[in-house]
Amino acid sequence: MTMLESEKQIRKDERERTLADRVPALQMSGMSLQDLQNLCKELHQKIDVVDEERYDISAKVTKNNTEIQDLSQKIFELKGKMKRPNLRRVRVSADAMLGALLGAKVKESVDFKANLKTVKKEEEKKEEVTDWRKNVDAMSGMEGRKKLFDAGQ
Repeated sequence: MTMLESEKQIRKDERERTLADRVPALQMSGMSLQDLQNLCKELHQKIDVVDEERYDISAKVTKNNTEIQDLSQKIFELKGKMKRPNLRRVRVSADAMLGALLGAKVKESVDFKANLKTVKKEEEKKEEVTDWRKNVDAMSGMEGRKKLFDAGQ
């Protein structure tokens, strides 16, 4: 405790010495009103300059602090200390999933098939059923083979 108190006293004395060196004492005795006004204007200008410097320094400090936090977060991530949880497969019905996504807006079940487009299928051309014996007679001989050959081309 005594060491802390002595350090505080040393810092306080050093601060007073530096202020006494940098800021001379004002001697206002014997000054006219115009001289006092000029002195006040000069002091205000110096105060503005110091405020600008203080603002710039505080902006730099906040920027550096955010950079330090970002870099420490990146280091933390690179070390791999963050543990990923194991994912489990969950079976959810379509109604439950919509309820989870949309909230309480959808209470009735949604019929997905009602929203689908209907496509008309063309009916396949059915060959007429004919007597197979007539077909065999027509295909027999060289004429039938020629018909098959012509049909292939």
